Amino acid sequence: MPKISLSSDILFSLDQTLGCGQVFRWERTEEGVWYGVVGDRVIKIQQDGSNLVFEGAKTAFIRNYFSLDLDLVQIIKKIDQDPFIHTAISRCTGLRLVRQPPWECTASYICSTNSNIPTIRRRIASIAEQFGKAIEFEEKTYYTFPDPSAISCGGLDGLTECRLGYRQPYVFRSSCSVTEEKQWEETIRRLPYEDARKELMKLHGVGPKAADCILLFAFQKYESFPVDVWIRRIMQQNYIKTLDLEAGLTNRDYNTIRQFAREHFGEYCGYAQEYLYAAREG
Repeated sequence: MPKISLSSDILFSLDQTLGCGQVFRWERTEEGVWYGVVGDRVIKIQQDGSNLVFEGAKTAFIRNYFSLDLDLVQIIKKIDQDPFIHTAISRCTGLRLVRQPPWECTASYICSTNSNIPTIRRRIASIAEQFGKAIEFEEKTYYTFPDPSAISCGGLDGLTECRLGYRQPYVFRSSCSVTEEKQWEETIRRLPYEDARKELMKLHGVGPKAADCILLFAFQKYESFPVDVWIRRIMQQNYIKTLDLEAGLTNRDYNTIRQFAREHFGEYCGYAQEYLYAAREG
């Protein structure tokens, strides 16, 4: 099988990266082997020390997908601004943000509202089985995530079996809006962060948190700082004491948190967010 030997200056942990909650279509075996569907590929990958052994993709794809071209050491130096984030970084050494397919990431985070990770994974798997293409790999059937037209052509009722609840019309209407997937992706990628955020929030079911997740995980806009209940609690307890945890998360509080994060952690505050989230307790 192909292999990548990482030099000593390239920090990377496959388990931290795929197990931190940023992706929903990867599974780990008891032997430490990960299987995942990315685009039209089924990828099998395992880390043994500084070596990554994999099948299903070319070396260039693996390097790009796992952001191995980024200088993580320098990123960490920039965000390591206080003892609390320092501890989080130490607990999650080698965690990198992957480069997710934009449409799949968008649909995934529309499906994620008010849900836990197992439920999100089930919904995404159901959409893939219903509308995606089957791939056989090691005597098991996997499914690609469908492009927007495959979902929109199936009609709103086509999503019923996926059990998305109130998110069903959101996924359908967003699939109808993204008629030219590549053009849509290129448009979002070209826009500055704030403009890209506003553009994404025009899609049905994409609120501030989903937009920031999509920009961070699919478009590499690292100034994105998604805020959920966990991050809000962490920020109130350790950084912004004036936040009221008893009240709901208002747009004003959300903006206060993300602006503080940008000023405190800098241009890679999205990386800080993922370390804080992955290292959370409780």
